[in-house]
Amino acid sequence: MTTSLVLTDREQSLKNVGHVSYALHTIVAVSAVIPGVQASILLLLVAFIIDLVKKGDAAGTWQESHFGWRIRSVVWAGVLYVLTLPLWLLFFVPGWIAWCVISLWFLYRVVKGWMCLNDNRAVD
Repeated sequence: MTTSLVLTDREQSLKNVGHVSYALHTIVAVSAVIPGVQASILLLLVAFIIDLVKKGDAAGTWQESHFGWRIRSVVWAGVLYVLTLPLWLLFFVPGWIAWCVISLWFLYRVVKGWMCLNDNRAVD
């Protein structure tokens, strides 16, 4: 359900930043799930840095949760990828399965967050 409320210029600006960040996250997440397609990790780093820089601007607004959500998603996905890296080195199939599960989880978080942003509500 879309909440119809008028956003201030600050809130609209933060929402635009959120859309850009979620779009970059989506490109990386979808490419991680589709075999043979790999977007540059540079896109993810750009989105991550944007979120880190702009997070303070969102303090005290409903959008603050989105910045934390995206930052935590990237950090947790990174930690999980590193932890499961030995599976790739030792056994191909378990590594591939683990990374597919992580990528799907990451994509779920991106979609859920973007839907909440589009509805002008905090992500929970």
